[in-house]
Amino acid sequence: MTIQLTGYSISAYCLALLQVLKELGLSYEFIQPNNFEDIKTPEYLATKHPFGKIPSLNDDGFQIYESRAIARYLVKKYQGTKSSTVLIPSDVQKAALVEQFISVEISYYSQPLGKLVGQLIFAKRRGNEPDLKIVNEAREELEKVLDVYEKLLEGKDYLTGEFSLADLLHIPLTNYAIKAGENDLWSKRPNVSRWWKNISERESWKNVLNEYTLA
Repeated sequence: MTIQLTGYSISAYCLALLQVLKELGLSYEFIQPNNFEDIKTPEYLATKHPFGKIPSLNDDGFQIYESRAIARYLVKKYQGTKSSTVLIPSDVQKAALVEQFISVEISYYSQPLGKLVGQLIFAKRRGNEPDLKIVNEAREELEKVLDVYEKLLEGKDYLTGEFSLADLLHIPLTNYAIKAGENDLWSKRPNVSRWWKNISERESWKNVLNEYTLA
């Protein structure tokens, strides 16, 4: 049975999982519901995601939701079976560092970045003007976060030294922010700029951009 991922290609969470699937060399079916009402139906809530969200994944009858849980599941089950890409190392200490930076991404990076993208991309998509107060506050917070990243990435191409799931999870939202004209936040910091170039030029991400429609 084919792996089935349910979600929308405009979602940063789904985009990250599409890239994970490609990095691992897995075949999959991507199912995009017709409209947002479809993910609120009793059937969807009972069989896909009880909170009426996306993404959700079905792997031969095994159902799981929440993007980072899905990503970890795919890595633990399939890493090394179809490609040589290592997203979470087997070494306990190296794996712990990947988890550390996934936590950093959730807690410090994606919080302000999500607010920024929410206003500059998705508010406009809904026909609303961005709230400049939120934009400026998010940008200011992100500046501080990226100053720390600049130090963390000193002498390194990737967060743990080697490309991992932690790097990959940064890509979709960052791509949206840069698309919205915020490239200077990354480009003016040499280490951060080098890191972004390295992770955004992965073949898997290029394939995602070529195959799917983003917001």
